[in-house]
Amino acid sequence: MTRSINRRTFLGTSAAVGAAMMLPGRASHAADRKKYGGFRMGIQSYSLRGFKVERAIEISQELGMAHMEFYGAHFSTGSNEAACGAMKKKMAARGMAMLGHGVNGFSKNHEANRKLFQFAKWAGIKNLSADPTEDAFDSLDKLCAEFDIRIAIHNHGPGSRYDRVVDVLNAVKDRHKNIGACADLGHYIRSAEDPVKVIHLLKGRLFGIHLKDFADQKKRTKGVILGKGFLDVPATFKALREVGFPEDGCLSLEYEESPKDPVAEIKECLEVAAAGARKSAKR
Repeated sequence: MTRSINRRTFLGTSAAVGAAMMLPGRASHAADRKKYGGFRMGIQSYSLRGFKVERAIEISQELGMAHMEFYGAHFSTGSNEAACGAMKKKMAARGMAMLGHGVNGFSKNHEANRKLFQFAKWAGIKNLSADPTEDAFDSLDKLCAEFDIRIAIHNHGPGSRYDRVVDVLNAVKDRHKNIGACADLGHYIRSAEDPVKVIHLLKGRLFGIHLKDFADQKKRTKGVILGKGFLDVPATFKALREVGFPEDGCLSLEYEESPKDPVAEIKECLEVAAAGARKSAKR
């Protein structure tokens, strides 16, 4: 059964922090969840696309991430079972998990879709952020039921297949319960939609978040540090609590600016996220 973030979960994880901090090396996931008000904060590895995968993982660990959501250049969906197992062990050894991967394309080609689900199963990935074609959903219904893996439709902003939240809602209506959304909040800002309202509208079907902010509500704009554009960070985390965002959902910071040297700006984003998440826990 999927567990959502609530006060009892938050208090339980907080109680474990004292013991966790006595362990050598990196703080446990319980300590990470305390920092982020009960949430498991991760990073979309596209944010670190200027680095090879080993260094990207190392940076993510240094930043205190609970998990990574890999994109294809860092972890190929063509990886075999042995490579998937090796990556899973590598992440676990660093105290991290893989909760997501994407964004992946899906079509009516059932066997091609099955290969992506098999990759996720081998790697222990629960959530596949996705850009499925309109004729892919009969196949996805069957595969979501068979593998118990989620498809999270990603919005790419103005002009895309799933530009508006209504496009996602129409796509998932009457589909398998594991077909839902990965809400890229920055792209919803570009589409002039309110990220907080989007989160509420996607209640029950929200499996992923790309935490991102933009300077303007228009197609062409610049990515900014969280909270310096149109994203109300505390209200965003409050909304995630209210809709029961699943504990094994994929909550990922995605910062697209400064690809060759993004770490200082990513750190700033994470501090804003942590403060907003903790503030939302007190409301």
